[in-house]
Amino acid sequence: MAPPELDARPEWRWTGNSHFLVAALVDGRWWVLRMNSFPDHALWTLFVDGVVRFDIDDVPSTWGQPLDRSAPTLESGIAEEILAPIEGLVAYGSEVGRPCDDPFCCG
Repeated sequence: MAPPELDARPEWRWTGNSHFLVAALVDGRWWVLRMNSFPDHALWTLFVDGVVRFDIDDVPSTWGQPLDRSAPTLESGIAEEILAPIEGLVAYGSEVGRPCDDPFCCG
């Protein structure tokens, strides 16, 4: 069964963070995409309200273009609040207690 998030239509906003680039409020829950070291790891990791959901290389068409330069930027205070639970989860795998320590892709 496919995750229900694949059918959603998030409206992405820039966060101002170089690892967690975009976020969207979807049905009252904050989604955040972390950009990973592709192709060594999945391109994106999706977090919903600070909890990891899944990795994905190609976003579904319903998600639009997460890196659309014309998307608005979140207010810094809102972005900080959204990112606070995951700010230490920059390295791929850190969200499951196994952060990548390869200097070529995550170092």
